[in-house]
Amino acid sequence: MLGIGLVNMLVALDQTVVSTALPSIVSELRGFEFYAWIASAYLLASVVTVPVFGRLGDYFGRKRFVIAAVIVFTVASLLCGIATSMPFLVVARGLQGVGGGMMVGTAFASIPDLFPDPRERVRWQVVMAAAYGIGTAAGPSLGGWMSQHLGWRSTFLVNLPVGALALYFIWAHLPYYRREQVGEVRIDWGGALLVALALGGLQMFIEAVAKEGLTASNLLLAAIVVICVALLLACERRATHPIIPLDLFNDAQLVTLFTLSVLSGFVMFSLIFFAPLLLQGGFGLSPQKAGLLATPIAACVALGSMINTRIVIHMSRPSAILTIGFGLLVAASIGISLSTPVTPHLYLELSMGAVGIGLGFILNNLNVFGQEIAGRERFGITTALLQSTRMVGGMLGTSVVATIVNRRYASGVDDALRVFGEPVAAKWRPALGDPRILVDESLRDSLLAQLKRAGLDGPALLDAARHVMVQSIHIGVVLTGCAALAAALLVRKIAHITFRRK
Repeated sequence: MLGIGLVNMLVALDQTVVSTALPSIVSELRGFEFYAWIASAYLLASVVTVPVFGRLGDYFGRKRFVIAAVIVFTVASLLCGIATSMPFLVVARGLQGVGGGMMVGTAFASIPDLFPDPRERVRWQVVMAAAYGIGTAAGPSLGGWMSQHLGWRSTFLVNLPVGALALYFIWAHLPYYRREQVGEVRIDWGGALLVALALGGLQMFIEAVAKEGLTASNLLLAAIVVICVALLLACERRATHPIIPLDLFNDAQLVTLFTLSVLSGFVMFSLIFFAPLLLQGGFGLSPQKAGLLATPIAACVALGSMINTRIVIHMSRPSAILTIGFGLLVAASIGISLSTPVTPHLYLELSMGAVGIGLGFILNNLNVFGQEIAGRERFGITTALLQSTRMVGGMLGTSVVATIVNRRYASGVDDALRVFGEPVAAKWRPALGDPRILVDESLRDSLLAQLKRAGLDGPALLDAARHVMVQSIHIGVVLTGCAALAAALLVRKIAHITFRRK
């Protein structure tokens, strides 16, 4: 469990440490056009490999894949750390995503191998939550400190010692489990390729629509995704050992869990990405103070998981804990959407803490409930699909909320500038319409100086831009609250989960 916990910490550290170093990376390596691909390459590779290796782990045992995942991830981290150009870094990030997807698809499914009794499994899930919480909470401040004092390359190289420790514990102590097979296993390579094409195409479509809208090329991409899904269904019906067993979707409770996983990813990633932007860009707080106020989200995930292990195994209807978790996310969304720059910081921290505790009640339980319903032979693919659907939900959430925020912000800034007349508005629209002026101090100071020379009230315009940003994020947060409410109501469809001793 230490080894698997360290694997989880690797994923959390990489997600948070690297994000704080992105401006420094672009500054040194140039190539701003590749900025988004530093994150997208990892996510794309991770999304398409999670279900594939989750299923292969069911067939051939998980230990070898967990070991391979840690090695691939650690080597890719080294390559990222020595990158000399943005294209090289993007390719290395893609390789890192392959390792991350292998880890998520196999390491999480190793827990029910170790603890067949779901009661014990629930108790030990706290190790995963604590590792993720530590990695997520420490990531932003660690990444900022390292990129400032040791250079951005250190934010990738920090994965090496963690990866080495994880590799030791897994190699030395993780038992090798492999279920008995009847006959030869024929790997469904066609299904694996179609899963990769469908999920990869879906991610690219979501990201492209958020930036460009429904253009002809994006509609063509959507059609390709639909065709890939249709071919995948046909392929999996014929395969003797399908990568994604379609009969999983005959179980209404599993379908409900997959839907809840999508909604949990939608809410989680939207709040984690946009709450700091609200604090720093909307309220004008310093990066350090905004980071401190957002820290309860990560810290309380572990706290919520610890509370969950104490109460869920004693509940007559364990699925009710999901309703409580999503209810906390609804309450947190309402609290954040009503906050203003003069809102007491304690109030903000309570809202952020509610997000973390709610997620602590949801994330691990979705895995445990899914494993109980699917059965031992399908631990891997069920766990992997829950992780994949959460990532898809995260892609949807961040893309939808980002579209709302960007377009509402651009429209609001345009309205504020129109009072000066169209010639003035046309001149300053590109600069004020760039949200980076709200978070980048040097960029903001330069713009204020230019506005002053032009005889315009720069501070007033900046305050108007901040006000529009706050309104824009509030709209996005209200949408996430609606998604959490829908999930809380959907939980009622899960009726028959019990923790049986095994």
